[in-house]
Amino acid sequence: MLTGLPPSVDAGCRVLVLGSMPGGASLQAARYYAHPRNRFWPVMASLCGFAAGLAYEDRLRGLHAAGVGLWDVIGQCERRGSLDTAIVRSSEVANPVGALLLAQPGIVAIALNGGKAADAFRRHLQPSLPPARALEVFALPSTSPAHAAMNASALRDAWSVIAPFLSRPR
Repeated sequence: MLTGLPPSVDAGCRVLVLGSMPGGASLQAARYYAHPRNRFWPVMASLCGFAAGLAYEDRLRGLHAAGVGLWDVIGQCERRGSLDTAIVRSSEVANPVGALLLAQPGIVAIALNGGKAADAFRRHLQPSLPPARALEVFALPSTSPAHAAMNASALRDAWSVIAPFLSRPR
């Protein structure tokens, strides 16, 4: 059974990016989006106004300064390899995102990174979200290198829907 990463969220979080489950490179490095070909960091750097080549801790600070937090829908699962398609659906254990939302009332938008994250969110989390909470939820194209059909410009354009929610929109 694989266990994901803890949330990376601070008090100023307005947008919560939820992936499905970290890939092997991310789990091994204990860092979000650690695969060198994942396009998450270039996309977010462009939207949030920091350099994609910064050290990991500085990229996280750049996200937090823009009001963006990170976590995953799935907290534990069985999977061979790193692909979302290899996740054993019956083994999925969701992260307690509802509790995080209650603890972080400033979160007003959720960005789902890819189809697997969107599907798992609908199945595991959407039914248990705090009912009085108005949230914008965006199912966005995956930044994974496995989703190479979309070019970098189109990917950035798709993700720009979160720009109005950022603390420093660009």
